[in-house]
Amino acid sequence: MRFLSFLNVVCAAAAAAAGQVSNHHNHPSRFQSECESLKPKIQAPNVHVHSVTYVPIGTNISMANVPATCSSAAQEVVSTFEFCRVALNVTTSSRSQIFMEAWLPRNYTGRFLSTGNGGLGGCVAYGDMIYAAGYGFATVGTNNGHFGDTGVFFHNNPEVVEDFAYRALHTGVVVGKRIVKKFFPQGYDKSYYLGCSTGGRQGWKSVQRFPNDFDGVVAGAPAFNFINLINWGARFLTVTGTTGSDSFVTEQQWQTVHQEIMRQCDHLDGATDGIIEDTDLCQPIIETIICNSTQSPESGTCLRGTEAKTVNAIFEPTYGIEGKLLYPRMQPGSELAASHIYYTGAPFPYATDWYRYVVYSNPNWDASTWTLEDAALAEAQDPHEISTFNPDLSPFAAKGGKVLHYHGLEDPIISSDNSKLYYKRVADTMNLSPSELDHFYRFYPISGMGHCASGNGAGNIGQGSDTFAGDNPDDNVLLAMVRWVEDGVAPDFVRGAKSNGSAISYRRKHCRYPKRNRYVGPGSHTDEDAWVCL
Repeated sequence: MRFLSFLNVVCAAAAAAAGQVSNHHNHPSRFQSECESLKPKIQAPNVHVHSVTYVPIGTNISMANVPATCSSAAQEVVSTFEFCRVALNVTTSSRSQIFMEAWLPRNYTGRFLSTGNGGLGGCVAYGDMIYAAGYGFATVGTNNGHFGDTGVFFHNNPEVVEDFAYRALHTGVVVGKRIVKKFFPQGYDKSYYLGCSTGGRQGWKSVQRFPNDFDGVVAGAPAFNFINLINWGARFLTVTGTTGSDSFVTEQQWQTVHQEIMRQCDHLDGATDGIIEDTDLCQPIIETIICNSTQSPESGTCLRGTEAKTVNAIFEPTYGIEGKLLYPRMQPGSELAASHIYYTGAPFPYATDWYRYVVYSNPNWDASTWTLEDAALAEAQDPHEISTFNPDLSPFAAKGGKVLHYHGLEDPIISSDNSKLYYKRVADTMNLSPSELDHFYRFYPISGMGHCASGNGAGNIGQGSDTFAGDNPDDNVLLAMVRWVEDGVAPDFVRGAKSNGSAISYRRKHCRYPKRNRYVGPGSHTDEDAWVCL
């Protein structure tokens, strides 16, 4: 569903979905006057308020602070809800500061929500802010300590790295909650978080380090195990080689690889539908497409032995210099998109930035020289435990917090196997069975979902504006979290929608881990009731 049509639906449904609604600013003129008088009331240490703006319905919401390196879908949209917009800076040290915004909607529900970031973290998630504020959440977002999707600001400035690791998000939550209390006399009842990718890591960092910040966390495709995610990304060039090398696999060959993987694995869930429902069951044998004597490797329809070795290496875990597991394999099914990201014959930009500006403080460091010794050094540094892989969630569980973790099984950027690895680490460390973990932590692998969204399957689960699939909490992970926290109804599954333009082609119920989805019929594979969680 397109962005503006989503907003219209949200605003029409907001009153029904809102729960406890503020009546302090019910009259429009009073809401505007209260907003316009808010600026001098925001008194907090190290805070500089740039502007407080009343935004009526029908206003072009300009994102003037969005730098060119931030490809935001919300560069400028028309507001379909009324809110008070606060923009400010917060000094975090003598060498660092964050930019943040707080959006205070007139249809306020008594709920606070913080958004996260993506990539290397310098872009406010305006799309997520619009999504949450449209539902009546008082919503905040930060630039995570620097502007732009780049690591250049980390160079010789560990304070900016600290902001990126954890401090910007936590600071934005603390300051944002103060602003909410200033504007809404009743304050807030519950506090939520919504983020994916880097935002998923940030959500988990809050769960691990600041368990009292949120009552409910929705964390998608998390970039946790962060240092080894960087190492994993750096490793691919050593596997593929540069274009033209004997080990390099071309785009056309990746098409052949993908077709063979689907031939071997698509049917394993009981339905041949173009979706691998459980990638754990997929262990492809790539040698089946090595060229025979009648085939030409130049055709792209088969592989040389050296190229098959490359593909096998990509679908193997990454181990360190002493055989320690650093990062699991790339899950099969993601290769078409991943071939444009990791298997290009060039260094992965995020990995290059991290090594240049953090690990070695050398802007001229050559990414093609990366080795497992570099990986060991980066892992030993782990500034501010940015890896975010602590498996002991006891404080968060003890305070009654809830976390809904999802990850697309076609993710071409962050392997969903890493989310499964973390789940197992939590279970082992806390000595809890899946049924016991279910009380506060539920993980949903989403078949057919790419990185945070899109993909070939039913990947629209209400995780943002462009993936809106309805206001039923079964179809909307944000509202599912609200229902879990406030009504005690935990999501038994997450229902995804496959969209065809503005229409929904079919829906599928995605199981909570470690259950597996299996087609049993008798209806079509597009019939959600023809699938069961086993």
